[in-house]
Amino acid sequence: MELSVDGRKVFAATGGRPFDPSLPAVVFVHGAAADHTVWKLQTRYFAWHGYGVLAVDMPAHGRSDGPPIATIEGLADWLIAVLDAAGLETAALVGHSVGSLVTLEAAARYPGRVSALALLGCAVPMRVNDELLSAARANEHLANRLTNAWGYGRAAQRGQHTVPGMWMMAGGMRLLEDADDGVLYNDMNACHQYEGGETAAQKLNCPTLSIMGERDMMTPVKQARKLVQQINGAKESVIEGAGHIMMDETPDATLDALRDFLPAPS
Repeated sequence: MELSVDGRKVFAATGGRPFDPSLPAVVFVHGAAADHTVWKLQTRYFAWHGYGVLAVDMPAHGRSDGPPIATIEGLADWLIAVLDAAGLETAALVGHSVGSLVTLEAAARYPGRVSALALLGCAVPMRVNDELLSAARANEHLANRLTNAWGYGRAAQRGQHTVPGMWMMAGGMRLLEDADDGVLYNDMNACHQYEGGETAAQKLNCPTLSIMGERDMMTPVKQARKLVQQINGAKESVIEGAGHIMMDETPDATLDALRDFLPAPS
């Protein structure tokens, strides 16, 4: 599905069903240098169980027009503009990594627009390793290798996949390599520079769930829990053995956590 925001194309996957804005909406926001494809299982489930689903490609990602937006605050405003373009008054937001910061900030800035919030791999502040940030700034392939290696847990690195014959590490690398120059740095730097996470967390007034990977090396459970403690009434779900990219490593467990959290359509 294609939308228009500020005269630029925004692509959103709809889970294999035509998008219906009259249904309860769930909007998915991907992580750094990724796109809508990271939500394959989760979007299809919700689209076929009574929800209107949009898995957006952020500007300059996937099939969406550029240029990229350099700040979390700017991306939060853009996300609400996407809701407007889709004809949505409210939506549940599901964000991963940089996408989780975007949805966190959006929910704090526009409380009347967000019915529920699920944060995957989210901690604040979300500082980025100096070597990774430097390599990303220089568009060095090392940045892709570090992002991929630190993004997956050990089981994934040993070849575990829910689909026999597939290796998610190779898929993750291909996704990073497909991004345009500067996109990974843009996203990593937006995370690194974002200072508003604690303030945003304390403003939230919608049901909130933090989904954490037990073996997440980028946003460790210890750091993620510090954020949860600042959100009134927030719940948490820790997925055993999962790393940072839990919706790929442990798609069924990630879906179960989201399904248990989001209210069933009436």
